[in-house]
Amino acid sequence: MFAKMDSGMFAGRASLAAMAILFSTHPGAALAADAIAVNSDDFTLPPPEPSRFARFEQKLSDWHVVLGGGAIIVPKYEGSDEFKIMPMPFVTATFLDVVTIDPTGANIAIYKQDRFEFSARLGYEMGRDEDDADRLRGLGDIGMGATVGAKAAVNFGPAEIFAQVDKTIGGSDGLVGEIGIEVSQPLSQSLMISASASAVFADENHMQAYFGVTPEQSARSGLARYDAGAGLKRADFSISATYLLNQNWMVRGEAGIGVLVGDAADSPIVIDKIQPSGMLLVGYRF
Repeated sequence: MFAKMDSGMFAGRASLAAMAILFSTHPGAALAADAIAVNSDDFTLPPPEPSRFARFEQKLSDWHVVLGGGAIIVPKYEGSDEFKIMPMPFVTATFLDVVTIDPTGANIAIYKQDRFEFSARLGYEMGRDEDDADRLRGLGDIGMGATVGAKAAVNFGPAEIFAQVDKTIGGSDGLVGEIGIEVSQPLSQSLMISASASAVFADENHMQAYFGVTPEQSARSGLARYDAGAGLKRADFSISATYLLNQNWMVRGEAGIGVLVGDAADSPIVIDKIQPSGMLLVGYRF
C-alpha cells in the first residue's frame, strides 16, 4: 500500500487498495473477491518516543504493526448502481519478513531473488447476500469461503508487475486470477502518489455464482435465465495519495473504478458496468 520512499520515511510491498477492494466483497458489495489478494505494507519509520510501554511498543515495532481505520464507499454488490458506506478498521503486521497478515488474510513469502518475488496467499471470499439489494431477491445467498492462492511479482524501480491466482474453497468454489501493474512515486519526504491498473479473470464457477441466473433463480426473481462463462471479468484502475503526518501517523485516500466486461457485463444482475469506489484511512505505526 505504501511503496518505498527514497527518504526512508516509510516503505512497503503493495497496496491497501487491495484491502479496500477486498472489503468490497463484504455481503452486499461483491466487488472483486478476485483482487482482494493483498500485499500488505509495512512501514520503516523512526522508532516512537520512549514510554512506560517501551518494551511492548518495541515488539510491535519489530513486527511492523500498523493499526488504523476509516471508511470506504462501494457499490452494494458487484454490478449495482447503488452505493453503501462501510467502516473499515484494520491491522497489519509482518513476522520475520516472511509472514504478513492483514484484514484480508495472510501472505507467506516463499522465494525472493533480486527483483522477483513469489508468495503463497491465504484469505477468504465474503460471498453475497440476496437481501443486499432488490435486484438480488430470489437469487439466494452465496456463502463465505476460504481462499488459497499464489502471487508472483517483478519490481522495476517504482513499478511492480504482478500476477496472482486464488481458489475459493466453499462459497462460489471459483478460481480468480489477476494481472496488473502498480506504480508509486514520492513527491516529497511525506507524500506518496500511487496508481494501478489490472485485469481480472474468473472461471465458470465464479462467474456463474455471481453473474449467472439458473432456471430456478429466474422463476423466483423474474430475471431472465443467464449462463455466465469463464473469461475476462473486469478491468480495475485506481489512484491514491498517502501523506505521512509524523513518524507514526499517516493518512491515505484512494479513488478507484472497475469496469465489468464480457459475460459479467452482460448479466441481467448487472445494472451498471462502471463500478466506482473510494477510501479514506488513518493509520498508526508502532
